[in-house]
Amino acid sequence: MQIYRKEVKNMVGIIIATHGDFADGIFQSAQMIFGEQENVKTCKLMPSEGPDDIRAKMQNAIDSFVDNNGEVLFLTDLWSGTPFNQASALIEGHEDKWAIVSGLNLPMLVEAYGSRFAMNTAHEIAANIVGLGRDGIKVKPESLEPEVEQTPAVSAPKINGSIPEGTVIGDGKIKYVLARIDTRLLHGQVSTAWTKSVSPNRIIAVSDSVAKDELRKNMIEQAAPPGVKAHVVPIDKMIKVDKDTRFGNTKALLLFETPQDALRAIEGGVNIETLNLGSMAHSNGKVALTRSVSMDQDDVETFEKLINLGVKFDVRKVPSDSPENIDQILKKAKVELAKK
Repeated sequence: MQIYRKEVKNMVGIIIATHGDFADGIFQSAQMIFGEQENVKTCKLMPSEGPDDIRAKMQNAIDSFVDNNGEVLFLTDLWSGTPFNQASALIEGHEDKWAIVSGLNLPMLVEAYGSRFAMNTAHEIAANIVGLGRDGIKVKPESLEPEVEQTPAVSAPKINGSIPEGTVIGDGKIKYVLARIDTRLLHGQVSTAWTKSVSPNRIIAVSDSVAKDELRKNMIEQAAPPGVKAHVVPIDKMIKVDKDTRFGNTKALLLFETPQDALRAIEGGVNIETLNLGSMAHSNGKVALTRSVSMDQDDVETFEKLINLGVKFDVRKVPSDSPENIDQILKKAKVELAKK
């Protein structure tokens, strides 16, 4: 299993241009989900400023971009507002490589970040994020959603019955595009940043406790990003699924709550070569080792067992983070636990 990491190269420059501090707030929110980003600048129009001020800020942002191949995407808050109007003035003469999308919301910004993994032009990203920005507007209870007239679709042919056991699809082996230890399992950083980075068609939370908890199970299944199905399975079932040749076309992103669960799965035969360590929450008996990882003695011993089995570790919350060294983290854990 290889974890994809795109180098900062030919990465479209993004300008977040809004009235007031909205730009800073949404920038910070997206950073919590997707991590730090290169070639992204915020430009704010403050109450005491005028059109020339924000235009100058946007020009300075454009001039600061590096390795963006001249590609610039403006994300503005309000159509016909001053930030939009000044971006429209700047874009003249650059329509071949620049684009503007208004109505900025957080799903749109996160999608723009993710799109830069696969798209190298502002036009491609702009076309891709508009739909998700609209789809990100939802209401609960669902009965409050306005009715939309649906165009009848051509039904796909139905398959009667399940695929017979023993059938070999593809090469008969699940492709694990990412296996991650994360106390929160499926959340924003996983459903956006990592899903965009590794492109799974299935997200599988492997947990005995969550599989028995209908509320948590339903929340995880409903949190799957568009185009990806999410499942929650007990560890023993995952071990069986790993050997089932009917899942040969599956590209799976596995999520474990704890290193102990991951160890059980790997000892049971699940073919995981690399584990991404995303987060381990602090609790009684644990020591904080990084901003997102806390361990107790049992955790340390579990990681050592995994290392002895030949498992490699990629320690980072989101794809854009620089990996941390698992050996140094374990060494620190032993020192800190010895003090307790």
